[in-house]
Amino acid sequence: MPALRVGLTGGIGSGKSTVAGMLAECGAAIIDADAISRQTTAPGGAAVALITQTFGADFVTADGALDRDHMRALVFSDPDAKRRLEAIIHPLVGAETARQAAQALQAGRVCIVFDVPLLVESDRWRQQLDRVLVVDCGEETQISRVMARSGWTRQMVKQVMAGQASRLQRLAAADVCIDNDGTVSLEALTLRVRQAARRFGL
Repeated sequence: MPALRVGLTGGIGSGKSTVAGMLAECGAAIIDADAISRQTTAPGGAAVALITQTFGADFVTADGALDRDHMRALVFSDPDAKRRLEAIIHPLVGAETARQAAQALQAGRVCIVFDVPLLVESDRWRQQLDRVLVVDCGEETQISRVMARSGWTRQMVKQVMAGQASRLQRLAAADVCIDNDGTVSLEALTLRVRQAARRFGL
């Protein structure tokens, strides 16, 4: 029987990474699209030369990585820059994701979880998946978590949220939803993740 392909998503600060870690403990193979994307723009990453070519050396740090702050400022003010950056990074992420998925299948995993922050926003992901699992919480919870975790201002968090699908859009795309609002304890979250994992054959 082929492995179940589950897309895991949630807004910034929803606790998606925590849920991914719990699913891994239940035996799922986790493929983290965000981590792969960061690798492509790290020093020596596959996207760096193309970024330099497309945007100029100003957007690469002295150690040869993408200058994230500089790029974030450009992308927020220029939607076309965002498209050009995605045209560089997305094919590289797609290829590495496919390689890791093939590896998980070879290892006999019954469930592969694709951790994709912008799954709902992407037009190419849904058809590759059997289920979509959404980690959900209220917007105020998202804002307070990210401010505490990253030291960002409220305005910065709201800017990122504005570039993501709305909570309603994510919930509409969900086959399975895990509530992780501010009042949910770690124990309760663990229980909810284990229940979802059982539905995925884990």
